[in-house]
Amino acid sequence: MAKKLYIETVGCQMNVLDSELVVGSLRRQGYELIHEATEADVILFNTCSVRQHAEDKIYSALGRLRSHKQRHPGKIVGVLGCMAQKDQELIRRRAPHVDIVCGTGQLARLPELIAEVEKTGRPQLALSLDRQEASRLDVERSFASYDPLREPSMRPSPYQAYVRIMIGCDKFCTYCIVPQVRGPEQSRPPEHIAAEVRQLAGEGCKEVTLLGQTVNSYKHDRADGRRERLADLLARIHDTAGIERIKFITNFPRDMSDDLLDAVRELPKVCPYLHVPVQSGCNEVLKRMKRLYTVEYYRDMLARCRERVPGVAISSDFIVGFCGESEASFARSCDLVATAGFKNSFIFKYSPRPGTKGDELYADDVPEEVKKRRNNELLAIQNKVSLADHLSRIGEVVEVLVEGPSKTALKQEPGHGPIQLTGRTRTDHIVVFEGNPRLTGNTVSVRVAEATAFTLFGIVETSEQVVHDHASVAQTLAPAQAKYGQRLGLPVL
Repeated sequence: MAKKLYIETVGCQMNVLDSELVVGSLRRQGYELIHEATEADVILFNTCSVRQHAEDKIYSALGRLRSHKQRHPGKIVGVLGCMAQKDQELIRRRAPHVDIVCGTGQLARLPELIAEVEKTGRPQLALSLDRQEASRLDVERSFASYDPLREPSMRPSPYQAYVRIMIGCDKFCTYCIVPQVRGPEQSRPPEHIAAEVRQLAGEGCKEVTLLGQTVNSYKHDRADGRRERLADLLARIHDTAGIERIKFITNFPRDMSDDLLDAVRELPKVCPYLHVPVQSGCNEVLKRMKRLYTVEYYRDMLARCRERVPGVAISSDFIVGFCGESEASFARSCDLVATAGFKNSFIFKYSPRPGTKGDELYADDVPEEVKKRRNNELLAIQNKVSLADHLSRIGEVVEVLVEGPSKTALKQEPGHGPIQLTGRTRTDHIVVFEGNPRLTGNTVSVRVAEATAFTLFGIVETSEQVVHDHASVAQTLAPAQAKYGQRLGLPVL
């Protein structure tokens, strides 16, 4: 009888992908994925350390399992990912019933760790090297990648997949723990990425999202001495049969090159959507965050994005209540949100992270109630901006990749005929409309009829899939392929 596996994931898209890969490797060991922790033989938590709330959630879940583990000592409990890499000793103290602590760079070893627990009954620890413990090369080698092991059932939808193009980060923003828990910045070979995209297309995937902590920092030095950047990688994978859309997240403002923006404009499958976190609208705060740019630089970058990619949608991240953020500093963030025209912004309250420079150098001097107020105020401004953007789109016909039933439809009794479906436009706007469930996975034309700050509501113009004529795509692609293809040694259409 197959052993049963449960995995709970918190955090970013990178963690979602890591969980897919973990499940893929354990399925090859005969495990069956289930959705109830207490019914599983192996219970895993893939963790996040970016904010305290994410860690507290995992400790609460582990606490609820303590008595269950005591009653069933043969069951295996594991903590994976960023928390494991950062706080292995603390996890063992707070949750001694945990059998496996496995960091982000050691996930490929999980099957052997489980086998060792089963064999010996002893807890297993697998961590990558700390950046201060060894040379950069040795630390890099300790953060292994095993991306080709995919598991379709773990994806956001059967038609969408994440593809990691790089791991780690070298930016060292003072608030961020990522460089410590995911190691040095390393870019995967473009040939490996292209092969993975072809594999995903063969499995029916239509949209891929390229992932990196700072994805537009991607660079890979080829044996012939040429350097391949993100723009070149987009051109390399662009003509993969079956792939209709290509996205990439998350971008670092200083690495938003004209070359990349030209690729977004000229390659038809690349979506005109950019997520470029700014974090604060105040130069003094940005300096303490060590973000390496000013607000003026960021505004100029926004203008350059919109000039080179007409119609591009841009979203951002903000942290409120960072060390030393005054009311005047916060007011500058409010002004940036009010005037920058972001499609949406993800807004977070600052949470000190032990091990970061921010925690060492600066006092967490903004009270929690002030952080909460600023979070709500900034969100209200962004919602007003988003609503204006959405209202301006009423009457437009947009292409929507249908992801499936909306949350409302999932709560309803199954029936016959149209249901409420949801999907996203090429600019990453969420669209809800009524249609046949068989449209899931297809691209349809939807006329926008209503809007809120979060969602567009529309009517399907046609139930037929939007099919891109290969000849017209080739004709559109030819100038861009000539531009990038010669550099990469790719065939020119």
